Amino acid sequence: MSALTWRHALLALAVVAVWGTNFAIIKVALAHLPPLTFAALRFTFAFLPAAFFLKRPAVPWRNLAAYGVLIGLGQFGLLYIALKGQISPGLASLLMQSQVFFTIGLSMWLSGERLKRFQIAALGLAVCGLVVILTHTDSITTVLGLGLTLLAAMSWGMGNLVQRATPEVDSLAYVVWASLFSVPPLVILALVFDGAPAMIEGVVHADLKTWAAVFYQSFGNTLFGYTAWGFLLARYPTGVVTPWALLVPVFGMGASAIFLAEPLPLWKLVAAGLVIGGLAINVVGPRLQLARQG
Repeated sequence: MSALTWRHALLALAVVAVWGTNFAIIKVALAHLPPLTFAALRFTFAFLPAAFFLKRPAVPWRNLAAYGVLIGLGQFGLLYIALKGQISPGLASLLMQSQVFFTIGLSMWLSGERLKRFQIAALGLAVCGLVVILTHTDSITTVLGLGLTLLAAMSWGMGNLVQRATPEVDSLAYVVWASLFSVPPLVILALVFDGAPAMIEGVVHADLKTWAAVFYQSFGNTLFGYTAWGFLLARYPTGVVTPWALLVPVFGMGASAIFLAEPLPLWKLVAAGLVIGGLAINVVGPRLQLARQG
């Protein structure tokens, strides 16, 4: 099958909408919860109660632990810290997509492969987008925030490689059980950096909107998102499904502009165009290469 049916297209659109608007939702919860405390809660509810209904995938514990630490602490822990006053949600949603290039780069480094021409062009466009962002840092988007977000994207890329070492494993069960290993380091570091008083105060005084944001992260972003995405990947070629992910920063920047009044000056749109253009080349490039060979 070469294209999604209209029902499955709506499902893909719903997933990327959830993943994109997720960045604005994170910002809402961070107004009341310390970042590492918030991350610990997110993965606690991603693990429970779902673990009672999903059998642990048949993979080594060390694999689940590596993924849980990389995604829980590395990706989301760093991202939440960055979003706590160091970078805007819209730009964060854009920069996090650089995980594609980190995944490719790390994979090639491990395998000894060389970059192909289309990958060089894709990376070049994305780097140009990053340069545009770097030339517009201010009190809202700091160099520290950019660095933390890029490290979060790199952790995501490393987590992708860990997960790829376990083919044919149910993605939802994998993510749920890996969350077990995300919680302990997040709690320990939250005690060190957030502090027990701030953790307790944040949880006790969290309002309904904050708890809704936490559960949106755990159930919407994780359980619905991964289940639906895995459902689509099981029925269609990867090249048909993955281009939909290009819409994540579109929803991310749009939601931040609408709900958080994040400005969208020309330079942000140019940076977004360059990064998304690089991602698009990376997605389309292999298909064009195969067409030429055919």
